[in-house]
Amino acid sequence: MSNVDNAFVGDLIYVCGFGLGGLAFALALFVVVHLLAARKTRNYGNKTGQFVECGMDPIGDAWIRYSVVYYLYALVFVAFAVDVLYLIPVALVYGRQFVIRDLLEMLIFVGILSLVLVYAWKKEIFTWDLKKIAPK
Repeated sequence: MSNVDNAFVGDLIYVCGFGLGGLAFALALFVVVHLLAARKTRNYGNKTGQFVECGMDPIGDAWIRYSVVYYLYALVFVAFAVDVLYLIPVALVYGRQFVIRDLLEMLIFVGILSLVLVYAWKKEIFTWDLKKIAPK
């Protein structure tokens, strides 16, 4: 085997080891949760149909309809989380070679996200109108 083949095999072993380590970590979390999970729940109070054990009786039904605004808030949050995922690596290598190009790319990206936020604000997407429910 040549020197290039040895380097390839070494890199392949490294990648496989890293993947197996990640898989072992994920499976270890399931094992820890299984070992630490509560064994006796609400069986003593005849409340086995309840999924949450906070000590208080639930009020109403868990299956309610959420407003569309809730999902729009979630989408805006995801958009800005992805923004951070893009900007952190760019900021880490900023200033090494193409300073003006990197700055322009960041400004364009943040500008487009800001325009989306301004558009949503102008369309009054972020106003949360509570609907009054008539008592039964």
